[in-house]
Amino acid sequence: MDDRIKELQIKIEKLESEINFKNGLISILSHDSKELFGNFIWLIEALEEKTINEKDFFKLLPQVKSDARKNLQTVQDSTSWLKTQYGEFKIKPVKIRVMDLFHHLEEKYAAKLKEKNIKFYFKGDQNAFLTTDQLLLEYVLDKIFNNAVKYSFSDQDIYLQSVKEGDQMILSVIDFGTGMNEKYLSAIYTYDNPIFQGTVGEKGVGLSLKIVKNFISLMCGNIDIISSESNGTTVSLFLPNFSE
Repeated sequence: MDDRIKELQIKIEKLESEINFKNGLISILSHDSKELFGNFIWLIEALEEKTINEKDFFKLLPQVKSDARKNLQTVQDSTSWLKTQYGEFKIKPVKIRVMDLFHHLEEKYAAKLKEKNIKFYFKGDQNAFLTTDQLLLEYVLDKIFNNAVKYSFSDQDIYLQSVKEGDQMILSVIDFGTGMNEKYLSAIYTYDNPIFQGTVGEKGVGLSLKIVKNFISLMCGNIDIISSESNGTTVSLFLPNFSE
């Protein structure tokens, strides 16, 4: 009887977590869309009614562009998550070379790394492999690495580290950027956590890490974040190897 009650409690907690996630997602999408389109309409109407001149109008456009980019990223993140919610989603395990993940990030973020003069290094066995869902893993690493670049100052280093422990692979993205105060870590996956700006003003809505945690659960893995203010952040993924 106790086992059945415990099993029901776990199912209830899982359902509550999923409901909170979906409600939070809807809230973010609704808020950001209203804010973006509201500001844009206000700007157009102000120009039409001549309450602002063309010079001021063009001065405000960079902010509108920034808000639009942030909103587009939210939609793209939401679309990625929604793809896992149709029907019986099952991961598709494939054998992935860890160095290929490193080169994928290195190539994708070449411009941003160059802009901040950040050096990106690999630590670990260069011949290491793991077997998991490539789509989910690449999304997860992309979001974590994007944060590492965003919160790193110029001339700093970032590492992708791989360590094999038994049947699992530990992948860590290590940066030496702004870091986070410990009091924010417990709220990092909630919908009331503060939004931080990157070292050159980059913005995000904080949605990505919530989807990251969801995707890691789909891969039957875990995530651990160690961070301290002004000393950087280490995000570690603990991923089991699946059978192909």
